[in-house]
Amino acid sequence: MASSPLLYRLDKALRNHPHLTRQNVFLERDRDQVVVRGTVRSFYQKQMIQETIRKIDGGAAIKNMIEVQ
Repeated sequence: MASSPLLYRLDKALRNHPHLTRQNVFLERDRDQVVVRGTVRSFYQKQMIQETIRKIDGGAAIKNMIEVQ
């Protein structure tokens, strides 16, 4: 999954987050942005994923495509 150093750091931050499970969340790099896809159970989880990614350096824009089910 983590083909770049940035994606590796993002993946690690999400895996280590105490309130998130990463079963259905996928990261990819698209030019100058990070695309997050998948499904979560709540809007809170969707926001926590986005905010966790935002805290990681890299300067990439975030495209949050996560769906809440």
